[in-house]
Parts: sequence; structure tokens; C-alpha cells
Amino acid sequence: MTMKVLVVEDNEANMKLAVIVLESGGYQVVQAVDGAQGIEQARQELPDLILMDIQLPGTDGLTATRILKADAATRHIPIIALTAYAMKGDDERMFAAGCDGYITKPIHYPELLAQVARHLERDVER
Repeated sequence: MTMKVLVVEDNEANMKLAVIVLESGGYQVVQAVDGAQGIEQARQELPDLILMDIQLPGTDGLTATRILKADAATRHIPIIALTAYAMKGDDERMFAAGCDGYITKPIHYPELLAQVARHLERDVER
């Protein structure tokens, strides 16, 4: 069974790279370019995992994460934050919003695939 990953990312180059890397890892990829579309896609597609950019136009990634984690239909989906923020305390803000993990940008693709696999294994074990 192919695992489905929703990527919520407004930067076209980052999106293309994430899609290429995830598809090469055998994942089916669903795309959204902002928080509102990400919420809608998550509710429609019910992906196995969400990669959520934090700096998004309109509804930012932390707000979108809070909304998805408050929804009974989507709260079980692991969400990994993609962020340029790597300051002390930022990880606490991401975890407080409901993120299950985070990856700092620029993204190192072996780390991306390793984190996705780790979170999906944990989800399958539940």
C-alpha cells in the first residue's frame, strides 16, 4: 500500500524538490500552496502524513496545524513542520501547536525521508 503525503508549501522550488524526493521514496504526494488549501486537502485526502511549511500566506502553518489537530477526522495524522526558523524556543512553539516533528530549511533530503519514514512507522504501530 502506497503511503500518501500532503505537502503544504508556497515556495515552488521547495515544492518541486519535496515532490521529487518523496516520489523517489515511493510515496504518493498531494500538494497544497497555502494553509487553507492544506486544511481542505487534509480533510479530503486524509493523507498518512503532512509536511507543513510554517510561513504560509493567509493561514500560517501553525494555525493550520492547530485546526487539523482539533478536528477528530484529521487529528491522528502526523504533521512535520518545515521551517526556516531554527531559533531557541521555536521547536516548543511548533510542538505546542501540535506538530509531531520539524525539519529546518534548507531541507536535507535524506533527513526528510528518514523523518517521514520514522513518523509513518510510529503511526502504523498505533
